[in-house]
Amino acid sequence: MIKKICLKDIAEKVGVSTALVSYVLNNKKEGRIKKSVAQRIREVAMELNYHTNQIAKSLKTSKTFTIGLIVADISNPFSSSLARIIEDEADKNNYTVIFGSSDESLLRSNKLVDTFLNRQVDGLIIAPGEDAASQIFSLRQQRIPFVLVDRYFPDIKTNYVALDNYKASCSAIQHLVNCGFKRIGMISLNTPLFNIQERKRGYIDALQNSGINFDKRRLIEIDYDNDKMETSVKNAINILLAPGHPIDALLFATNAIATHGLRHINALQIKVPESLALATFDKTDALDLFYAPITYINQPLQEMGRLATKILLEAIEGNTSITQLNLPAELVIRSSTVMDKKYLPAI
Repeated sequence: MIKKICLKDIAEKVGVSTALVSYVLNNKKEGRIKKSVAQRIREVAMELNYHTNQIAKSLKTSKTFTIGLIVADISNPFSSSLARIIEDEADKNNYTVIFGSSDESLLRSNKLVDTFLNRQVDGLIIAPGEDAASQIFSLRQQRIPFVLVDRYFPDIKTNYVALDNYKASCSAIQHLVNCGFKRIGMISLNTPLFNIQERKRGYIDALQNSGINFDKRRLIEIDYDNDKMETSVKNAINILLAPGHPIDALLFATNAIATHGLRHINALQIKVPESLALATFDKTDALDLFYAPITYINQPLQEMGRLATKILLEAIEGNTSITQLNLPAELVIRSSTVMDKKYLPAI
């Protein structure tokens, strides 16, 4: 039977105390320890194939040093990028992240929460679906540390980190107006999700504040259904470009809508921005593949992931204060909205 290596074995080989080995291998501050000694301890630990006894560590600290992360769809570039940032930030604090996709299903989200809690995660980071209010209330009543990210419910007092979607949408519409476009349309989602509602509200208010009457025919909301989205986006674009009063600019409310929209606009051989200016929320690779680089609203993902992780870890340590952050976006202006290239920002 292979002997399991323990801290004492490493300490004896290096010639230091077991306590010192534990101090180094648990990534505590090493200001008073010689770098050569700390390095030697790590080298010997690797040579002896030492692995932390996570069960013993959990019993001692009452923590598993794991975080559960629930996103809508891990295949979406926004979700996958955010997940990676949270994973890296958690790793800096010796935490491991396990994650899953809710697919906008409350049933699936509840199943993931149950699975994570059964694995005794120390806390949760959740991008909640539209029907998840009951789930959030339940977690709050159970006093489970959690943070909402990207989405939140304004009537529920919980920790969250999100984008200021209203101001972001306003900035995009104001930019299009400043560029001379007047018949501005928007394709959004038919959902009560607060972040999407705020994007729609920003679109409407920015038009009216610019002296342009809001025409409800130019705001088309499609159902969130991955299998039908391509067809829904095609139909929406065809309606918005129909003869009579076709739009001259278009804002996509999500990157998924934009991806399908760009494919159809390209197939229609519409000149961008001469015949139709385009802007969208979130950057994806598809924006760079389009012949006219697309103006987009850049969400501060790095900051969003870092802050969500920080707030959660503080909650795990016992901080009961509520932190609610709406971060500013950056409008990245590119040639899909500017006809005179001299007005494009220098690269």
